Amino acid sequence: MSQNEQRAIYGGQAVIEGVMFAGRHVHVTAVRRKDHSIDFLEVPKKEIGWVQTLKKIPILRGVVGIIETSAKGAQHLNFSAEAFAEEEGESKEQAKESLSGRLTMILGVAFVGVLSFIFGKFVFTLVPTAIEQFLFAGLFTNQIGHNLIEGLIKIMLLVGYIYFISLTPMIKRLFQYHGAEHKVISAYEAGVELTVKNVQQFSTLHYRCGSSFIVFTVIVGVVIYSLFPYESFLERIIQRLVLLPLVIGVSYEVLRFTNSLRDVPVLRYLGYPGLWLQLLTTKEPTDDQVEVSIASFNRMRELDRQAART
Repeated sequence: MSQNEQRAIYGGQAVIEGVMFAGRHVHVTAVRRKDHSIDFLEVPKKEIGWVQTLKKIPILRGVVGIIETSAKGAQHLNFSAEAFAEEEGESKEQAKESLSGRLTMILGVAFVGVLSFIFGKFVFTLVPTAIEQFLFAGLFTNQIGHNLIEGLIKIMLLVGYIYFISLTPMIKRLFQYHGAEHKVISAYEAGVELTVKNVQQFSTLHYRCGSSFIVFTVIVGVVIYSLFPYESFLERIIQRLVLLPLVIGVSYEVLRFTNSLRDVPVLRYLGYPGLWLQLLTTKEPTDDQVEVSIASFNRMRELDRQAART
């Protein structure tokens, strides 16, 4: 492994019966078929000048990154969903039509891979605000107390939602693939050979994860919202929506910061709230699932090296 490859930071997401990894030049998804074969979707990464410029600016890069991840992830999600539907005996046309009927499945993938994140943030921003306003309108004389209760309600709704969807067999398998993705990334970062036996020795938890990011948006939101007073419920709602990009951008910087401190005693605990949520969004994968994750990662790196030589 070259020095440049050792410094490379890779990310990924679980999809239905597979894993997607994002490289410097290509995104690759590998999915397991019922005949035990592995299918790949390989999508070259297209660089847009002004987007790459924005991704170098603190705060803004977090917002741009989330939008970019959501757009690219949708294509890989559709590929895995169509492959799954075909395995169930549906044609490609039927598979596409049935996607709208798999709401729980799509929302589960959304939380693992941060797909449809903006929509999710709108829902998990407005609903807790309305609940807090309705139940605790006259409880506090200052807005900080209301913001703390609002944040607590968000966490409770988030954890409850993830817990209940994790009880379904499909989402449980999805979370296993999420764990397989984390294990492969950790094994690669540790510099060990990517074999199933080696990869299985690593944890399903990883500091640099979309689940951690979601937790940080709640915590950061409480702090940022407390800096801006409001006079009415309508003003409070509008304020939340206007400040949402700032909350996302700052949360991304917090995630990067905690990841950089994960090997520092004491300070590593700053990232623990995100790791605790991952106890729900990741499960221990089977050897077959780890094999798929390794295949996706290796194919991504192979195509990345080819692209770098051209």
